[in-house]
Amino acid sequence: MTTLTIREACEGDLAFIVGLIASDPVADTRDPPASDDAAQQLAGFRAIAADANHALYVAEWDGEPVASFQLSFLPVVARRGAWRAMIESVRVAPEHQGKGIGAEMIRWAIARAEERGCALVQLMSDGNRPDAHRFYGRLGFVPTHTGFKRKLR
Repeated sequence: MTTLTIREACEGDLAFIVGLIASDPVADTRDPPASDDAAQQLAGFRAIAADANHALYVAEWDGEPVASFQLSFLPVVARRGAWRAMIESVRVAPEHQGKGIGAEMIRWAIARAEERGCALVQLMSDGNRPDAHRFYGRLGFVPTHTGFKRKLR
């Protein structure tokens, strides 16, 4: 029987996670590779790992890394000061897409948010990802807000 396990990422997983990003044509177009990527990615990983409200996870299919995502917990004043969970950077290796891995990861993240007492779980998806939008809709997410970003560099 094939099983999916989800564990917190370690620095040794960084090459796998970066490879997932590199295999994503939307991310590659949005953020073309730069010469200092490795140092910045390592610094970003270490900042996530050092903060108890943020974690990067790797999903393994029978012991093989196949997917990754970030889960962050955010305090807010709105909603009577309730916490919310933010799911970020959900990626499944292309050869493992369509096997239910993404759905299992999202359900796992939602369960962690419930354990932490979060009032809601939110995520954003690039406007160029209609398949992802349908996927999140099937998992109960509703596009209630419009996201805005302003690139600073």
